[in-house]
Amino acid sequence: MGMKAKVAFGAVVGIVVIGAVSANAGGDDKDGGARGGDKGSSASAEHKSGGQKGSGGAKAAEEEKAALGGDGEYQVGSDVKPGTYRTTGNTDDMCYWERAKDASGELDSMLANDNVSGTSYVTVKPTDKLFKSSGCKDWEAVDLKAKGTPGSSMDGDGGMYKVGTDIAPGTYKSTGNTDDSCYWERTKDADHGLNSIIANNNVSGTAVVTISPSDAYFKTNDCGDWKKA
Repeated sequence: MGMKAKVAFGAVVGIVVIGAVSANAGGDDKDGGARGGDKGSSASAEHKSGGQKGSGGAKAAEEEKAALGGDGEYQVGSDVKPGTYRTTGNTDDMCYWERAKDASGELDSMLANDNVSGTSYVTVKPTDKLFKSSGCKDWEAVDLKAKGTPGSSMDGDGGMYKVGTDIAPGTYKSTGNTDDSCYWERTKDADHGLNSIIANNNVSGTAVVTISPSDAYFKTNDCGDWKKA
């Protein structure tokens, strides 16, 4: 499958509100994730890699960060360890990733997938068999216990933000959205599965959303910048 040949399996192609913003809504997230990476965000979390540990130095840091290359197909358990991974700096929806239950390449082998601009997180499960990445920046392993200084504002095209690490919980407001192009999503994990979404919406004009401390991630695409109210 080419990087742009995304299939609507557990993911919504186009900007669509999934269900009635329900935790049990069918479908995944809006196609494309988010744009622009972390630019403009006040988030200053220090993401710690789950890669090799040891003495400092540029080489060691580089080895820790590049847990996975942005292009390749990786067998879970041998090429890639189960865990949560993060990619940043992707542009123009050119990054495509896929979790699969086998290597058949058939439609029913897909567990979750997405086209990404900006930052994305994804959790590779022990039961997954294959992880595919095409056109993405390198993936770094995420230490879910890493501490940071959560920001109180977000780039409206920033992608996925980890709640409590990248951004602080609270009520946020975004203005200047047009033509229902702003899409936001609150999720309980980075599985991108059918039941990951807590709530979501397509917005024209001003958007207001309350991010709960129990939320895992917040996704924003084509919105005006968000500021905590």
